[in-house]
Amino acid sequence: MFYTSLCLLALGSGGVKGCLPALGADQFDRRDEKGEKGIASFFNWYLLSTTVGAFTGVTGVVWVTTHKGWDWGFFIGTVTAFVGFLVLALGKPFYRCQPLGNSPIIKIAQVIVVIIRNRGLSLPENPVELYEINDKERDPSQEKIPHTSQFRLLDKAAIPQEGMTPAPWKVCTVTQVEEVKILIRMLPIIASTIIMNTCMAQLQTFSVIQGYFMNPQLGSWEIPKPSIPVIPLFFMSILVPLYEFIVVPFARKITGHPSGIKQLQRVGVGLVLSIISMGIAGLIEVKRRDQSIREPMNPISLFWLSFQYGIFGIADMFTMVGLMDFFYKEAPSGMRSLSTSFAPLSLSFGYFLSTIFVNIINSITKKITPSKHGWLRGMDLNHSNLNLFYWFLAILSCLNFANYLFWARWYKCKEGTRESEIK
Repeated sequence: MFYTSLCLLALGSGGVKGCLPALGADQFDRRDEKGEKGIASFFNWYLLSTTVGAFTGVTGVVWVTTHKGWDWGFFIGTVTAFVGFLVLALGKPFYRCQPLGNSPIIKIAQVIVVIIRNRGLSLPENPVELYEINDKERDPSQEKIPHTSQFRLLDKAAIPQEGMTPAPWKVCTVTQVEEVKILIRMLPIIASTIIMNTCMAQLQTFSVIQGYFMNPQLGSWEIPKPSIPVIPLFFMSILVPLYEFIVVPFARKITGHPSGIKQLQRVGVGLVLSIISMGIAGLIEVKRRDQSIREPMNPISLFWLSFQYGIFGIADMFTMVGLMDFFYKEAPSGMRSLSTSFAPLSLSFGYFLSTIFVNIINSITKKITPSKHGWLRGMDLNHSNLNLFYWFLAILSCLNFANYLFWARWYKCKEGTRESEIK
């Protein structure tokens, strides 16, 4: 029953995180500057709403579960989710909804199947010979994407054969092929953010363990150990409105960009800040461990963690919003829900990769260190080398940032989106 509930929770959360950003951004008209600004602001407010929800969860709900029981905590989550569904449903008559189209997964499958079928054909020298629906026959609500020269192999899916009546699984349009090309171009960008989310997973995991060796008192108030992740959420709850109301208008006057700074630049800023955060996390761990060994009864304050958490919270604010804004604006009209799902998908891969890193680092350091103990052995951090692990992640993040710069410069924007609006 417990694992079944976890699977249902993952299914529901995945559906919400995949659909809600695209639905909210669809309420704005991209054809004018006001709509572009509205989309950029929406993603900021979307991040703020999820941050406030998480803040409430790790403070109020944790307090309830600690003093009243887990059943009350889950009951609160159930009730609030149901209320959220009612509010969403009541707004349905007012939403601006895009026309329904075919599943993006089916479109991708069609391109792959036709490529395999046409693998022996030669590509025409002139792309005009590739199959495309006539403008008079095209549904006005459907987007037409011009041909690009990248990934020419995929163009084989748009080769029309003599005497064949065009059909979805026999030949694909140039637009359909270009949609798949856009998704492929996006993959290196999203892959470049996985390491950052791996760092986030490590901070959230080991910071809770660090909290058991630190002084949790804030005056007369004691911070519960499970509520330690509230620190970055607290910073983000303050910084997101400040960014929206102060930084963005000021940046717009300088850059003229609807989002203040360009999407890929915003992601880059977040990656740099995550590197700084991991470097500081290693220094804080050295201070915590030295004090704990020297004076076990007088540990340093838990709020030393706010330095690394605060910087990483800002990094997450820049990266997540920048990614959602970038993927929404670059995605084909029928694949925006799929593309905006790439951001939480990166988070999922980051958490899986964090477990792999811990196991690999422990296996290697057990063999090469003189003590024959791994850097991350057991729950006793005073006899571990968590600081070295943090610095390892910082170095890895530097290499990852260089990789990101390469792919950000390589990325070819969708026709109709000015390159200056993205990079």
